[in-house]
Amino acid sequence: MADNLSNTAPAAPSSQNGSANTNIDLAIAAQTQSRKADHIRICLDDRSQCQTATTGLERYRFTHSALPNLNYSDLDLTTTFLGKPLGSPILISSMTGGTEQAQQINHHLAAIAQEYKLAMGVGSQRVAVENPELMGTFDVRAIAPDILLFANLGAVQLNYRYGVDECRRLIDGLQADALILHLNPLQECIQPGGDTDFRGLMDKVATLCAQLEVPVIAKEVGNGISGKMAQQLIEAGVGAIDVAGAGGTSWSMVEAERADNKLQQQLGLTFAEWGIPTADCLVQVREVNAEIPLIASGGIRNGVDVAKAIALGADLVGLARPFLQAACQSEEALQAQTKLLLAELKTVMFCTDCAQVSALRQSGVLVNERSLTSSNL
Repeated sequence: MADNLSNTAPAAPSSQNGSANTNIDLAIAAQTQSRKADHIRICLDDRSQCQTATTGLERYRFTHSALPNLNYSDLDLTTTFLGKPLGSPILISSMTGGTEQAQQINHHLAAIAQEYKLAMGVGSQRVAVENPELMGTFDVRAIAPDILLFANLGAVQLNYRYGVDECRRLIDGLQADALILHLNPLQECIQPGGDTDFRGLMDKVATLCAQLEVPVIAKEVGNGISGKMAQQLIEAGVGAIDVAGAGGTSWSMVEAERADNKLQQQLGLTFAEWGIPTADCLVQVREVNAEIPLIASGGIRNGVDVAKAIALGADLVGLARPFLQAACQSEEALQAQTKLLLAELKTVMFCTDCAQVSALRQSGVLVNERSLTSSNL
């Protein structure tokens, strides 16, 4: 089958012997590596977090059951996503790759994912296209042979020399079960030298979905996917959506910290709180489509947040920063963080009389605090 995306992508710079192309790609890869190292450092800083924007999950509260008809030890966290069984509905969200530190982080995360049967996504693999020698910093299959694993590339790269062939290489290099296409128009506006030609991308996403052998997951990076946009993406053929709403890490703020001039820095600060709250994204997407596999991420910080997201319609819930913080501390810290997260989720289930994760979606289990206030008047 012809690679329609590659045919329509801008041509690479020409060279009679090809060495110029290689040198350009390696130079770009070096810049990307430096950016990835910056991202890890800045994301660990509290200043990278939204200060006023929230996930919207705080507007909801669980109805406590004072006498659950359950044995805590019998609670069932298992689920499936994209046809693969999971130990719990938790995704270690896409974070990093491309550097030695990133490789170590990915290996620690993959070991935890394998042990607890969690899903995992890797960070953007653009650097591995630019320099294939860096693919190993993403590859975790030897450590986690059984996990649900997602490859990752920015959707805008489909307008910058990347096509179906490149996406297949990323998927095959990871033996991934799906490909995340991350959508990040705001970040690209703030990022020095960002890629901002987003013209015609929906058609290219549709072509990619039709030609790849694995599902494509459309994911924002912290500014949210609306119901209207979700419907367009579903019509384009995506196999799942990760709403990645506002309320957690602000990539506008991250890029403001990296800015090399005052204009870009101020632009990042202006838009630091921009986006649709995660809870609102979930509600909107479920209003337009009740069946699409749905991931909630964006400011999810504990097991109570996970439970709320599931109750609002998510099938899988992604966390990044809590796992990153623990992984950068020690393997013991990562183990403790994972155990706590699962215990928090199980405690919510026990105290709401929900034996299975899916029961959290039952009517009356989660209520809007406005409803509670009104009922008490």
